[in-house]
Amino acid sequence: MIEVRSVSVLVLILAVSAACCLGFGFVLQQAAAQKAPLSDFLSFRLLLDLMRVPSWLGGIGLMVAGMVLGAIALGQGEISLVEPLLATNLLFALALSRYRTRQVLGHQGWAGLALLAGGVTAFIVAGQPRGGTAVTDPFRHWLIIGVMVGVALVLTTYAKRSRLSWGPVLLACAAGLLYGVQDALTRVSGERFSEGGLTEVFTGWQPYGVVALGVTGLLLVQSAFETAPLRMSLPALTATQPLAGILCGVGFLGDRLRTDTGALAWEAAGLAAIVTGIMLLGLHPAMPRGTAEQERARDLQPH
Repeated sequence: MIEVRSVSVLVLILAVSAACCLGFGFVLQQAAAQKAPLSDFLSFRLLLDLMRVPSWLGGIGLMVAGMVLGAIALGQGEISLVEPLLATNLLFALALSRYRTRQVLGHQGWAGLALLAGGVTAFIVAGQPRGGTAVTDPFRHWLIIGVMVGVALVLTTYAKRSRLSWGPVLLACAAGLLYGVQDALTRVSGERFSEGGLTEVFTGWQPYGVVALGVTGLLLVQSAFETAPLRMSLPALTATQPLAGILCGVGFLGDRLRTDTGALAWEAAGLAAIVTGIMLLGLHPAMPRGTAEQERARDLQPH
C-alpha cells in the first residue's frame, strides 16, 4: 500500500509539473503565432517562420519539457489517471495570461477553476484508474487509432473552409485527438523500453508514430493559434486530448475503471465538469485575443 501511494504521489507531481510547462508554453506560442502571416495557414512554412521568434522557441522548449515529464508520468501510471491531470494545463495558462493582462479571476474564473479541479478529483476518486492486461489484438489497436486519426483528418478538412470562424476550434480538436493517441503510443514505447531497451523500442512502429503525430499536431495547433485567440483554441485542445487518451487507455492499453452504477455516474459527472471548467476558463477575459479577433473588432467599429 505504501508503495502504491508513493507511485501515485510521484505521478501526481510529474503530471502537474508537465501541465505547468504545457500551459506556460501554449501562452508563449500563441503570442508569437498570432503575428505570423495568414498565408502560412496549415503550411510547414509557418513552423519555419516561427523558429525565428525567440519567445516561440521558449514556448516550444516548455512544451517539450512538459511532454517529457508527461511521458515519464505515463510510464509510472495509467493514462486514464495522467490525462485528466494534464488537462489542468489550462489553469497555468490562465495564471500566466492573467499576470500579463492584469485581469481579475471573478466569478467565471473561480467557477471554472473549481469545476476543472473538482472534475479531475471526482473522476480519479470514482474511477480509481488501475493497470490491467493490454489488448493484444492488433485490430482493436488500429481500429481505435484509425478512428481518432480519421476524425482528426475530417475536422482539419472542414477547418480549411472556415479558418477564421470555426476553423481554429476544429483544428484544436483535431490536434487534441492526435495528442491523445500520441500519449497512448508514448506509453506503449515506454513499456517496450522496459522490456528490451532501445533495440525493442526502435524496432516497433510506435516511436515513429509518436514523432509523426507530434509534428502534425504541432502544425495544427500553431495554425489554430495563428488565426484565433487563445480562449477559442486552447479549451478545445485541452478538452479533447484527455478524452482521446482515456479512450485509448481503456480501449487497448488495459486501463481499468470502476464500472458500478455509482462510479460510472461520478466518472461521467467528473468528465462533464472538466470540460465545462475548461470552457469557462478558456473564455475568461484574461485569455489574450488573437490578431484575427482584433481585426474583426476594428472592422466593426464605426469609421
